[in-house]
Amino acid sequence: MSAISDSDRDQLRAEFDRQLDVGLHHGSQLAVYVDGELVVDFAGGTTGPDGAATTPETRHLIFSCTKPYAGVGLHQLIEEGAADYDDPVVEHWPAFAEPGTPKAAITIKQVLSHTAGIPYGEFDDQADQWDDWDAVVTAMEEIDPVFEPGTQPAYHTFNYGWLVGELIRQLSGQPVAEYVAANVFDPLGMEQSSIGLADDEDDDVATLSGFEMYDRCRDPGEGLGIPAAESAAAFNDEAVRRAVIPAANGISTAREMARFYACMANGGAFDGTRLLDAETVAHATQTHAETESDGTLSRPARYGLGFWTGGLANDMFGSLSRERMFGHAGLGSIFGWGDPEQNVGFAYVTNGIREESWEHAARVSGLSDAVRLALCE
Repeated sequence: MSAISDSDRDQLRAEFDRQLDVGLHHGSQLAVYVDGELVVDFAGGTTGPDGAATTPETRHLIFSCTKPYAGVGLHQLIEEGAADYDDPVVEHWPAFAEPGTPKAAITIKQVLSHTAGIPYGEFDDQADQWDDWDAVVTAMEEIDPVFEPGTQPAYHTFNYGWLVGELIRQLSGQPVAEYVAANVFDPLGMEQSSIGLADDEDDDVATLSGFEMYDRCRDPGEGLGIPAAESAAAFNDEAVRRAVIPAANGISTAREMARFYACMANGGAFDGTRLLDAETVAHATQTHAETESDGTLSRPARYGLGFWTGGLANDMFGSLSRERMFGHAGLGSIFGWGDPEQNVGFAYVTNGIREESWEHAARVSGLSDAVRLALCE
């Protein structure tokens, strides 16, 4: 594949800047790797309403884009023989369910593919306990299935991370944040990435802002009294940022997220470092569950094992989306994807949350298309 030309890069930069110029968010980053080389590394805007300039090094909260990082940690342990995808969770976490109950039949594969049947519960709204891992474990042991396990794909917004995180702890003996740091972030040189802020580091993460549909970030009274603003306020809270929420409070940059997807697109290897065997990556990034109406999101969805897969109409992979593309979205027009056929890793990160998810999809899809078109010329 040819490198992006200067003129193509200028056009891509213009599309990136346009979203900032019209006020869709205060700041953003875009990074693209092709064949292991960083060919796009844009940053613009500010770190918040009154923030400093956003740079490629500015750390952002990436919400659900955290899920693949934790998922890869679990894949590594399975690859090492500590567990198998078809193992019931209770085989490695005995207190997870009572023997003989439907919950006891939930498998690791179902957890990774959002088919475990426990997509939400009361703990979703108990943010004051998210920093207490013992409370997390108790909540997951007490939760009852909403759907029969293995029958209905339903996005596990928070529970995916709690389940994967405790499985990693049970299998490795390490807390999930430590395990992922040592086995995913460190090998790839992702020095600015973490699951939650450590106690000994400053909160230098970009400030989130929430807006109603069609609003612009320069409008007076921005983000007051709407659900998007409430989400922004919750995750601007330092206590939430310092918790360990493996499905929702990862901290990273577009550059490092794109490097992760470049590694996955290249069969699990990057710059002499191998995170997973190519066979494991191929298995994890193929579609394992598909639905016309997700039990949580109420829209079509395709799930791999820890990743979303492409090929659906109007998805965030762009109009050139194919099923062999894989990635994940995070609240606020945050998205990363890998394309194994063209060996591309892509990441787009912003600090603005919109009230309607289709606006996020349209914005990210436009940039995904712009990148793909530049690469095809």
